[in-house]
Amino acid sequence: MCGIVGAIAERNITAILVEGLKRLEYRGYDSAGLAVFSNAGLLERCRRVGKVSELEQALADEPLAGQLGIAHTRWATHGAPSERNAHPHFSGHDLAVVHNGIIENHEALRERLKGLGYVFSSDTDTEVIVHLLEHKLQELGDLTVALKAVVAELHGAYGLAVISAKQPDRLLAARSGSPLVIGLGHGENFLASDQLALRQVTDRFMYLEEGDIAEIHRDGVQIWDVAGQPVQREQVQYRDGAEAADKGAYRHFMLKEIHEQPQVVQRTLEGRLGADHVLVEAFGPQAAELFAKVRNVQIVACGTSYHAGMVARYWLEELAGIPCQVEVASEFRYRKVVVQPDTLFVSISQSGETADTLAALRNGKARSATDGRYLASLAICNVGISSLVRESDLTLLTQAGPEIGVASTKAFTTQLVALMLLTLALGRVRGSLAAALEAELVDELRRLPSRLDEALALDKAVEKIAELFAEKHHTLFLGRGAQYPVALEGALKLKEISYIHAEAYPAGELKHGPLALVDSDMPVVTVAPNNELLEKLKSNLQEVRARGGQLIVFADQQAGLGNGEGTHVLAVPHICDALAPILYTIPLQLLSYHVAVLKGTDVDQPRNLAKSVTVE
Repeated sequence: MCGIVGAIAERNITAILVEGLKRLEYRGYDSAGLAVFSNAGLLERCRRVGKVSELEQALADEPLAGQLGIAHTRWATHGAPSERNAHPHFSGHDLAVVHNGIIENHEALRERLKGLGYVFSSDTDTEVIVHLLEHKLQELGDLTVALKAVVAELHGAYGLAVISAKQPDRLLAARSGSPLVIGLGHGENFLASDQLALRQVTDRFMYLEEGDIAEIHRDGVQIWDVAGQPVQREQVQYRDGAEAADKGAYRHFMLKEIHEQPQVVQRTLEGRLGADHVLVEAFGPQAAELFAKVRNVQIVACGTSYHAGMVARYWLEELAGIPCQVEVASEFRYRKVVVQPDTLFVSISQSGETADTLAALRNGKARSATDGRYLASLAICNVGISSLVRESDLTLLTQAGPEIGVASTKAFTTQLVALMLLTLALGRVRGSLAAALEAELVDELRRLPSRLDEALALDKAVEKIAELFAEKHHTLFLGRGAQYPVALEGALKLKEISYIHAEAYPAGELKHGPLALVDSDMPVVTVAPNNELLEKLKSNLQEVRARGGQLIVFADQQAGLGNGEGTHVLAVPHICDALAPILYTIPLQLLSYHVAVLKGTDVDQPRNLAKSVTVE
């Protein structure tokens, strides 16, 4: 996920740009660059492949100084990592653009611009933007007016920052599907894709909304909305230091991270959805070509990430029609695996440094070198500079941000979102997913953050239910279909932080053994979305009640389940069946948290556990 930083000031801003890029390194990137309107009155640029430190060293060798500039860290989507593909991109010597996102109609625009005499020096979709802007600028004369004309012709997702040597009094920005924030100073203003990049220079921010275009000057900001009308956006001031390392008003990091999930899910979706489909290029420059050849998927992960992979198996087989195997990495690496031809190897890890998952990836790549059965490797990860990302062919970064609590919460839900994006992308490229269904699911994904907010509103009700566990030592979790892995994750969370022994089963397996454990001292937690398995699940619940078991049911508000003796039902907002595993994860996380608080355990740092398991 690329990063943008921009600044306009009365002082040299080069160091500010570089520091901003450093603060965005967690997002993952393969090259970095900046352009400044120098004190010599020229637009000058420096770009390097690799780390921001390479760019910093180049600037130390040949300094650039100026009071207006833009900078960028690039994650390749169109064109391989190289200096010529790195941002900023120029048109002539007077116009520079940096861009996050994907322009879907770049090929048509490229051919049109070539016909107008423009010469392209990169393989990127971004260069189309800067040449089209230069063309419009010649026609219209004003940079802001020209940018408004350009964005009207762009299809896809973008966050843009623009500067011109001919109009150096302004820094321009445009947002559609990719976040941008303006940092407000005194006699200077800033722009970034994440406010963390600007915390060294300001604590006041203004977030651009979808379709906004902004003209940023040293002494003020003007914004136009998607309809072209002037608007004012709310100013937000941060006073309490680094957000990720501060619990704020929350008692524990885990609770804070549970409540961050609507925002981080929104971030994970941004820049990856078109009007009615997933942007396949978000997975990398070769993704469309590779995905068209995929006939099987192998998912490897550990712990919570393994549960995310288990959910994805249901999605990949039902929605994309692709056979999928999911295995625990610590077992997979020591097993003689029969690999089907044209298999996509998918590894999932929050940290990207999980020893068993890394070893499984390396074993898979070594084997592929001899028999060629693994078509490519794809990493789904939260840390862009991790070993897993560096060693994989393709990557989709989640945008969970730093997760301090050992028990994973927001990393899990963003992994699920990433896996749904993968499912839709594979189904689309292979032609196995109907366009109407993809459009419906993309619309549901856009609504998902607000649905998660509704689920978080259950917090107080869940806290009350948690009292039932105060003196308990064992718990069963039940789910059917794609909710079975959610039940597994719920059981894992409860045992991790409350130290209550918890197990999860497919609900249909009750009669094959676990029913022997059920009595009045054994709470049975069940997730019950309103789907085709609901009636069968109700029968399983009757089996529990007949043995005196205490039922705690998280049920769709339309499921027709109600409270009764020994049965406690919490109504969960209705959601489409495909996305139900993501939504139903939220109340299970809240349950484990509140039970742990009642038990008096160390919620954020449970005994014997580490955040990142980097040893075997």
